[in-house]
Amino acid sequence: MANPSLLILAGDGIGPEVMAEVKRIIAWYGDKRGVKFDVSEDLVGGCAYDAYGVPLADKTMAKAQEVDAVLLGAVGGPKYDTLDFSLKPERGLLRLRKEMDLYANLRPAQCFDALADFSSLKKEVVAGLDIVIVRELTSGVYFGEPRGIFPDNEGGRFGINTQRYTTNEIRRVARAAFEMARRRNNKVCSMEKANVMESGILWREEVQWVHDNEYPDVELSHMYADNGAMQLVRWPKQFDVIVTDNLFGDILSDCAAMLTGSLGMLPSASLGAPMANGRPKALYEPVHGSAPDIAGQGKANPIACILSFAMALRYSFDMGDEAARVEKAVEKVLADGVRTADLMGPAAGTPVSTKGMGDAILAALDASL
Repeated sequence: MANPSLLILAGDGIGPEVMAEVKRIIAWYGDKRGVKFDVSEDLVGGCAYDAYGVPLADKTMAKAQEVDAVLLGAVGGPKYDTLDFSLKPERGLLRLRKEMDLYANLRPAQCFDALADFSSLKKEVVAGLDIVIVRELTSGVYFGEPRGIFPDNEGGRFGINTQRYTTNEIRRVARAAFEMARRRNNKVCSMEKANVMESGILWREEVQWVHDNEYPDVELSHMYADNGAMQLVRWPKQFDVIVTDNLFGDILSDCAAMLTGSLGMLPSASLGAPMANGRPKALYEPVHGSAPDIAGQGKANPIACILSFAMALRYSFDMGDEAARVEKAVEKVLADGVRTADLMGPAAGTPVSTKGMGDAILAALDASL
């Protein structure tokens, strides 16, 4: 059988630095575990604009459609702030999401015990936290028509954005959430605003339909999204998998991210429909941005990018045990007090560079054999 294929798009800012550590772990799997990947690399974002005149070249988009998974670092930087909107680095990422039809965005929020003091919430509230938010990514109010800013009849203006969902769009992201729950603790909470929005009523009814007809073994609850935000900061460990729409998912996943204490720790996956080989269209990326203020200084935390690769092992390549191996290596390193600059907080630790963190995680992987 052919090796699994990966397209690496390191991007801008700290993207190349954190992705360099991922590439070392990919090489470790080939050398130490006999798990080899066919890896290709290309450009996205500002560096793609510099090379190709666009934030994502057509040839790069074609590669992304062909491989088993895409690993992306980060895009953007102040150098590109004056570009036309259509040429900004972020448009490259959005094109990948749109043309690959990556409708399910998975955002884990896991609080490692060694970092529980970093959260703004009490330690007992977040210690051991391990939840996943499944956000619908390609529809809803961010894409609905009509939209725009128009003149009114009184000399002013009005703005319109349309919240729109179809049965198919809701059902497919609900299935992604239920499948996720089956891999975890078999519990899904669906969040919307069915009390004031017709789209919320449809969302609730369609998620319930998918549950009743296809996933009756998974526990399902419904919650209004505003109450969900309150519950995330009151007692987040009540949740396992949360599924919600594009707008609420954008807000709730950022709220959940801060429960863990550092954006440098948070991976993500964006998944689409299965390809001919059964693997989903997939893009994996850290939640953090390009951090141009520290780019090139060896200060960036590579853990979010490394954990994004672990998500690829689990969800694209069905290597759950190997994903857990990476996650446990990260957990051990943190428990040993190894810290990049963003993790130097209340407790003492050993400061390391980006590469130093990669060294420590590779050593922990060696110890796991």
